[in-house]
Amino acid sequence: MTDRVLRAIRGAITVSEDTAEAIGEATAEMLEAILDRNGLVHDDIVSIIFTATPDLCAEFPAAAARRAGLHDVPLICAQEIPVGGAMAQCIRAMVHCYAPPGRPVRHVYLRDARQLRLDLPE
Repeated sequence: MTDRVLRAIRGAITVSEDTAEAIGEATAEMLEAILDRNGLVHDDIVSIIFTATPDLCAEFPAAAARRAGLHDVPLICAQEIPVGGAMAQCIRAMVHCYAPPGRPVRHVYLRDARQLRLDLPE
């Protein structure tokens, strides 16, 4: 039996304004929370997919992740589908990582993005 299994952890956070600084700060906050709440370190991360709503275009969330130290992790950004009535100014992430088998995954929804998954414990 292996000591680690591949997992996917979801995260989302809202941004107060469409600036590089706000996007960078929110992305770093979300990633830190995902790592902390799931007991992960940099070497556990395989890759990260980021999406941003169409109203966020001042910065790539991946660029903020690189500034936060994820220089050797494959990262990609995409635009969230513009569904009417969807939450605005939101960055989402799917973090692919290795974790011990049996360890529960703790998805992270911060700020107003908490409304997206009220079924999850904080």
